[in-house]
Amino acid sequence: MSLPFAYQPLGSGGPRGPLVVLEGVSGIGKSTLAQALTRRLGGTVLHTLPRPHSGWSAAVNSRLRSLPQFAFYLSGLLHASDSIRHCGAIGPVVADRYVSSVIACHAAVHGVEIETVATLLEPFRSYLETPMRTFYLRCSETALRERMASKDDVKQDDTELFAVPGRLARLLINFEQLADSDPTAALVDTDGRTPDDLADQIIAQLEA
Repeated sequence: MSLPFAYQPLGSGGPRGPLVVLEGVSGIGKSTLAQALTRRLGGTVLHTLPRPHSGWSAAVNSRLRSLPQFAFYLSGLLHASDSIRHCGAIGPVVADRYVSSVIACHAAVHGVEIETVATLLEPFRSYLETPMRTFYLRCSETALRERMASKDDVKQDDTELFAVPGRLARLLINFEQLADSDPTAALVDTDGRTPDDLADQIIAQLEA
């Protein structure tokens, strides 16, 4: 769908730094790795959802039904893309979550297929910045539980990952399916590796 002029993204088409996206389940180490990559690349780190949406998500998740929730996360994704264009005019951008997280998490929480969520999102694809590369982080359940136990800012999504029956398995399947259909995807196994080790691997892939 072609967006009307009033809805066209600003600042598109000009020179800008690469967009690198980190995807995966909560607690796998995306935020720590994003910080390491940002230092190495001299860029900007951005979390999806960015502010002000990040401050509203808890209330949205507890008070709104599934379709209004999706609209909220879509709004945050569109806003994140505006922020990416703004920061990308200066240099590289590392996004801690992006399109795949919105699809995978919403589908898992509400028990719908990822294709259903992707169809709802499709009319807005042209507004979203395309990553140079999307790195899907993977690890064993044992390693994930260890990392989650040492996480400082545990949120409801984090606790539900193990507390809700089938949630982790559903999310892993969703991310795997999304990676399979993502032309920008690269899989990264994180067991036994430090953030600096992973940053070395990712930067080597970007340079290649």
